[in-house]
Amino acid sequence: MHKLCPDIVALASCAVLLAACGDDQPASSFDPTSQVTTANNPTTNQVSSTSGPQDTEPTTTTVTPTEPGTSSVGTETGTTDTTGTPETTTDPGTTTTVDTTGPDPGTTSTTDPGTSTTMAMPCEEANCPMGQFCDPNGNQCIPGCNDDTDCNAPTKCDVGSNTCKGCLGDGDCPLGTVCDGGECVPGCNDMQPCQDGLACCSNSCVDLLVDVANCQACGNACPVPPNGNAACVMAQCGLASCKAPWNDCDKDPANGCENQGPCQCDPGTQTACYTGQGGTQGVGICKEGLQTCNPQGTGYGPCTGEVTPNPTEICSNNLDDDCDGQVDEDADADGDGYTVCGGDCCDEVGPSCLNPALVNPGAFEVGGNMVDDDCDGTKDNPVASCDANLASNSSNALDYAKAIDLCQTTTENPPQNQKKWGVISGTLTRADGVGAIDSQAKSIRPGFGTNVLPQQNARLAILSTGNAADQNDAMPPYADFQPGKINGANSAAPADWLAANGGQFPNAPGCPGAQSNGANDSAMLKLRIRVPTNAKSFNVQMYFYSAEWPEYVCTAFNDLFVTLVNSTAAGNPNDRNIAIYNAPNNQKYPVGVNIAKAAPGLFTQCQNGVVGCYGNQFNYNNCTGTQGIAGTGFQADAGFDYCQEGNYHTGGATGWLKMSGNVTGGEIMEIRFAIWDTADGQWDSLVLLDDWVWSVQASQPGVQPN
Repeated sequence: MHKLCPDIVALASCAVLLAACGDDQPASSFDPTSQVTTANNPTTNQVSSTSGPQDTEPTTTTVTPTEPGTSSVGTETGTTDTTGTPETTTDPGTTTTVDTTGPDPGTTSTTDPGTSTTMAMPCEEANCPMGQFCDPNGNQCIPGCNDDTDCNAPTKCDVGSNTCKGCLGDGDCPLGTVCDGGECVPGCNDMQPCQDGLACCSNSCVDLLVDVANCQACGNACPVPPNGNAACVMAQCGLASCKAPWNDCDKDPANGCENQGPCQCDPGTQTACYTGQGGTQGVGICKEGLQTCNPQGTGYGPCTGEVTPNPTEICSNNLDDDCDGQVDEDADADGDGYTVCGGDCCDEVGPSCLNPALVNPGAFEVGGNMVDDDCDGTKDNPVASCDANLASNSSNALDYAKAIDLCQTTTENPPQNQKKWGVISGTLTRADGVGAIDSQAKSIRPGFGTNVLPQQNARLAILSTGNAADQNDAMPPYADFQPGKINGANSAAPADWLAANGGQFPNAPGCPGAQSNGANDSAMLKLRIRVPTNAKSFNVQMYFYSAEWPEYVCTAFNDLFVTLVNSTAAGNPNDRNIAIYNAPNNQKYPVGVNIAKAAPGLFTQCQNGVVGCYGNQFNYNNCTGTQGIAGTGFQADAGFDYCQEGNYHTGGATGWLKMSGNVTGGEIMEIRFAIWDTADGQWDSLVLLDDWVWSVQASQPGVQPN
């Protein structure tokens, strides 16, 4: 804001002179004895003047700025009005405001002495408030500036355009910026340097330590590395990053990202290495070595300094040359655990030994391959029979193993050179593994009924929920399967199998579940076996009979037979039961009378017609005959046509089924064959077992018609 001139008298005089200069009329006389006071109204930009003799009441004259060419004059004795209006006289003490809109000679306005008159005056810079300036064209104050005091710091007044701007020249801007269009923008020149630490390159401030386009010096652009992005670090060009999928494995920025793919290691780094057979490192003479990452970072070099097992043990040198933890033992080149001196007839690959690890005293003889698999000196010799003279009522579990053609026996922990496959032990118990079974619930027979004969050799094994005998058998004798025999050998079902099935007996779809989880009149044969070293699976023949057929098919009275395999092999069912039918929808159903609902082709020894008439009855048409039940007692007249189909047979059967499971060569496995009455102890069931066979191929666990 400009300050007003303090000389009030001079201001009033100027007003009179301005009025006189703008009019053709002579200026009014001025009484020097009168007092003149002035005041400026910053809002209206009017100047008020009070004049008059010392002994009269003061009058006030207001001067209002007018358009160019107009004037207004205030005097002590009167007012001259140039607008052409008649002369007007006012009383002393009154105030008259005169605003001339244009010159009109010959008109005057006279006031009495002592009157106050307001006069319009032209603008001056000193009269304009802050933020305005005097417009010479309009003779009035308008927004703008005439010097820097009219602007808010740090802006400057551009007097050419009367506007406030951020800058008028580069000198108004901080280092590293230049004035462009009245604003400070990033930039530099010879007269306007950059801030400390930066250099001016092509009118831009850059850091020569990190700028890839101006590295160390202006214009010194870093070259783009192959397959990568350039970097400037401490004024030195280098590699910033690699473009996928490239990588800088050799850490040489000169060749950029030279490896298409991930780096394997840092060049020159070393790591421990060992190429010997697992489990031999640090045993005997065997020790680890070191391998070094190659200069390209793409991999490690050879393992140097390591010691691996010798192919054969050097006898009598007091060293463990083959690193198996034994000193001066016989060689075991194939690592199958059997040495040459221990009976391994195929320890290294040769013309007559193509698979050394599968040939040793612990293997079983594979027929037809022209190899002496078990190193007994004879190729393809047949499995010996061992069941011809077994007692039918034997209580020795190992006799039942022989009856199903597991003839070879062994011990739990023999010396290595005597470690052969075979049955280690066996028990006959109830389904939960505790308590004796009924003495008549098991037997060894040369056949069953009129037409069913052993599948291999002279005998087969029988387990039953009643008596394990047909109508012509003794020791034990025959007993009707319907209504059946309640022998009291009740127990819980196998705990691991039951838990794996959520505490419930699995069942065929649409059939009601059992009323309890008890295994009534149960019988179980458990065998502990060392598996042949070359075996991956086995199969055994089974034949299931039940008096629950046909009236109790798909009811809660679903007598069950399970075969539970404890093995480390992959592929067996989670509940360990391989006596199952694998449905096309990948569902698994246990062998029992209800399997006729899930697997229509398994029950074949029966009479077609309505089944399940005491439950969810349906028509069954997959029976192929009744030869398999002839003479067994299951063909016997039940004395009542339960389903009113003319079927008086006591029961039905599946026919021979091939049951398979997987094993791991050389392991010790356990297998449990168990049968029981479900929901009650009547309407008995029975299973035949025979013809155990090892296989060098893995199998699909379950049953299928043989």
